[in-house]
Amino acid sequence: MDIRRVEHPLIRGAAEALHNFNSRHPWSHNDHFHRWIMANLPAHRGTAIDVGCGQGALVAQLAAEFAEVRGTDLDAGMRADAARRCVGLTNVVIDDRQLDQIDAPADLVTMVAVLHHLDVEKSLTEVARLLSPGGRFLAVGLAAPASVLDTAWDLASAVSNPIIGLIKHPRPAAGGPVPPPFPVRDPALSFDELHTVTQSVMPGAAMRRRLAFRHTIAWTKPG
Repeated sequence: MDIRRVEHPLIRGAAEALHNFNSRHPWSHNDHFHRWIMANLPAHRGTAIDVGCGQGALVAQLAAEFAEVRGTDLDAGMRADAARRCVGLTNVVIDDRQLDQIDAPADLVTMVAVLHHLDVEKSLTEVARLLSPGGRFLAVGLAAPASVLDTAWDLASAVSNPIIGLIKHPRPAAGGPVPPPFPVRDPALSFDELHTVTQSVMPGAAMRRRLAFRHTIAWTKPG
């Protein structure tokens, strides 16, 4: 059950109140996980690829750790923002290449709220092809709630979201809600369905449910 779509008046009222509070204390659920990615980088740091790089915040951080970093995004506006953010970083390339257009090898491939926009099995297969032995895939994703456990995590995320927002952005923001600058799509696969596909392509990959309506995937290519 997706608690964000329940139409009961009491639940809808509570959801609207939470939405209004969150709008006054905004924080990026995606950027929040950049720290997790940076804490789990592979030992060898030649080339990193950030798929769906958006405005380039993660690319800029990876540039300090890797010899070469490629940020890819299909959205021209996102690429322009990322290029501006990474001006002066001579080891960064921003382009619109798809996974099957990028030559191997890479030591790191990252995706933040991107995998549910793609053909999951095909994309994971391409990531596995790109990675060098010992290379790492780190993803932060969204999944459709389908089980009691999924709903429990969604409830925990809904409750913790305003608390985290208050910590990260204690002073109320002026104006109303600001729409995300990137394309938004609801995920089609549940956590369990995604886990099944991921394990078929990347045996042993570690998937964990997280707060902020997110999960993480970590896989190191055997070698």
